Amino acid sequence: MAYEGITFRGSRNGQIHKERFFRQNLKSDEVVIQITHSGICGTDLHFMHADIVLGHEGVGVVREVGENCKTLRVGDRVGWGYTYWSCGRCSACLTGHESYCPIAGKYGAHHLDQGSFGSLAIKPEQWVFRIPDGIESKYAAPLLCGGATVFSPMVEFLKPTDRVGIIGVGGLGHLAIQFAAKMGCDVVAFSSTEVKREDAISLGAREFYATNDVADYTTLNVAKPLDSLIITTGAEHLDFSNYYKLLKPVATVIPLTISFEPMVVPTIPTIANGIKIAGTTPSGILIMSQTLEFAERNNIRPIIQEFPMTEDGIMDAMARLKNGDIRYRAVLSWQLLEELP
Repeated sequence: MAYEGITFRGSRNGQIHKERFFRQNLKSDEVVIQITHSGICGTDLHFMHADIVLGHEGVGVVREVGENCKTLRVGDRVGWGYTYWSCGRCSACLTGHESYCPIAGKYGAHHLDQGSFGSLAIKPEQWVFRIPDGIESKYAAPLLCGGATVFSPMVEFLKPTDRVGIIGVGGLGHLAIQFAAKMGCDVVAFSSTEVKREDAISLGAREFYATNDVADYTTLNVAKPLDSLIITTGAEHLDFSNYYKLLKPVATVIPLTISFEPMVVPTIPTIANGIKIAGTTPSGILIMSQTLEFAERNNIRPIIQEFPMTEDGIMDAMARLKNGDIRYRAVLSWQLLEELP
């Protein structure tokens, strides 16, 4: 049986092109997904000028399953994220860190002919996750990369008694505030201006500090030192010398955003104070499911703006994301169109 769907592909000049996706066969461990929604991630901006089908925060409905699929059924509402497959045998896979598998298939490097910007996807069942009934599809999509990106390191590095600083109240930051607060952490939000103070506090931050035009961060009068610092904005532009003044000894710094510029930290304060800088990447199989379950149980939802799943809708959303005009995650939806694919 042949499979065919619509895709939206990037290009050298940054224009979005509508094309077709074809597959002749379904592997025994794969599922066919009719896409209903897709989140737009900052990573999609990086690939907008590449000749690949875009998108990796996909949500849809299972339409067919391979003969060896064990857990998913036709009609299940499911989603997938940044990682598409892993070997299942290396030390990373065997310890629940599948996203660090040396031969893992990931967005931007594999499955270049399909993505969540489209109408159809065919994915290995192991890396497709059932969406909890309590989360609408449009809210589930950003959780599949953005949500897992912030929650995964929190599970690994944070405790409920921690005092956690979160730099940036944007696509990742507004989710990080919610997840950390629901974990029981004392959340402190930092942003360049006062504009997002109300949002940060309503999402769960107990303190908010604007850092623009502040030469010495000790003058912010932050109530108590921080156990951890989560960076959800461009780390290459941060004044780490100032942020280090707000940390406890042996604190953990967790940068989450992708940048091609070097992140520069002060060497002596890092060593002398035992500061740990923890690299992290979108998460493994277990934590993906746990992210969705935790979000449903604790009523964590992204704040979204919806756009139609069309060339114009994608270009509009991408332009707004690039200009920093999205509050706080963009979601593409087929349901905004009068005629569904």
